[in-house]
Amino acid sequence: MPIPNSIAAYAPDMKAWRHHLHAHPELSYDCHQTAAFVAARLKDFGVDEVHEGIAQSGIVAIVNGRGEGPTIGLRADMDALPITEATGVAHASTVPGKMHACGHDGHVTMLLGAARYLAETRNFAGRVALIFQPAEEGDGGAKAMIDEGIMDRFAISQVYGIHNWPNAPLNRIMTNPGPIMASVDTATVTLRGRGGHGAMPHTTIDPVAAMVSLVQALQTIVSRNASALDQLVVSVTQIHTGTASNVIPESAWMTATIRAFTPEVRKLAEDRFRAIVAGQAASFGVEFDLDYDLGYPPTVNTPDEAAFAAGVAGELTEVDADVAREMGAEDFSYMLQARPGAYLFLGTGPGAGLHTAQFDFNDDVAPLGAAFFARLVERAQPLAAAAK
Repeated sequence: MPIPNSIAAYAPDMKAWRHHLHAHPELSYDCHQTAAFVAARLKDFGVDEVHEGIAQSGIVAIVNGRGEGPTIGLRADMDALPITEATGVAHASTVPGKMHACGHDGHVTMLLGAARYLAETRNFAGRVALIFQPAEEGDGGAKAMIDEGIMDRFAISQVYGIHNWPNAPLNRIMTNPGPIMASVDTATVTLRGRGGHGAMPHTTIDPVAAMVSLVQALQTIVSRNASALDQLVVSVTQIHTGTASNVIPESAWMTATIRAFTPEVRKLAEDRFRAIVAGQAASFGVEFDLDYDLGYPPTVNTPDEAAFAAGVAGELTEVDADVAREMGAEDFSYMLQARPGAYLFLGTGPGAGLHTAQFDFNDDVAPLGAAFFARLVERAQPLAAAAK
């Protein structure tokens, strides 16, 4: 079944919306100009309700169908990244040091396209809650919106989101019936010893030697503590210490990212990380500070909803209903903890990767994303069911 002609006809408008958003990126919760643009479009489309200022700059818009029924939630993230753009495109960021390097401008555009179609046709029962969310990039805007009560306030019964995926086959929609993205936790460790002359190490308590041993020991969490059948990443990503070649420093500092797909493996990694840091510090006689920050949980699709979403996608395009998990993280995970639903990827073909200065969303896939959202609503809440 092809993309509806009306959504296909929106393509020039969708491209213009996306280019405007791309040129005016905003970070974290400070998405007020983006939200104002979104709210203006939604009001132009004639949606029934536009609720602004949720989690500072988030929006929930309601479109009523033509019959009684539940409320389905559709989510798009709005925030950009602190990256200086290097695409050279005409619609490049006009804000120094900020750019849409993850395609959230495209996600907003797809949901706006769906909103326009659904407000025009209303070929469904119940309601649609269109969720435009700030602060996905590390600040947990989804959780903030949930904490402000959107799931109960708008009686959302299930929720869906989609993310563009560069270098996956163009127009392929991908999901799976379980964990699709990992949790992300961040550990920061400071080791404090006693500094001194590099030629007299016996007079010091060397935090550098302790840090080198600690980094090596942490690798055993994956290789010796977790099952070989589990998927777990423990990556030390920064080490900072020292000021000169002949000075043993007072302290050393490191950070690590820890990724897992289940609460059990996530907890195992945390427990072993804490034990190894304490043990290594004791063995070298250094003091330590450990800040273990629990970030986004795993993004876990509910099987029935994932299968349903894949079936809907299959009416429009090629589908992979059992795509491999990704070790990246997503705060849509909080929405899937609150309600059943699914998260999907939309292939955008060859191009620069996410979170790079060369990235630009592929406008050609936007009508498909909008059509998928719209068809999802019509299939989840059909008018025929409301009439029975």
